[in-house]
Amino acid sequence: MDNYYTINFIWDEEAHVWVASSEEIKGFALEHDSFDILVERVKLALPDFIKEIGMPHENILLTYNTLKTERLVANG
Repeated sequence: MDNYYTINFIWDEEAHVWVASSEEIKGFALEHDSFDILVERVKLALPDFIKEIGMPHENILLTYNTLKTERLVANG
């Protein structure tokens, strides 16, 4: 049986980092300034984390949602 989880990656403009979290996996949160490194960290940390909190952890299938909003101030 496959276990589907959605991970949200949101750019924190103030802290200049990507934040990974999931509404389905309470308490899961990681951050890094590199999106690619954060994705790899999620892949490594998530199975152990969900196993530790008692959620199904075999055959994990992830869906990623990303959001990056930037403020641009133009003069002139």
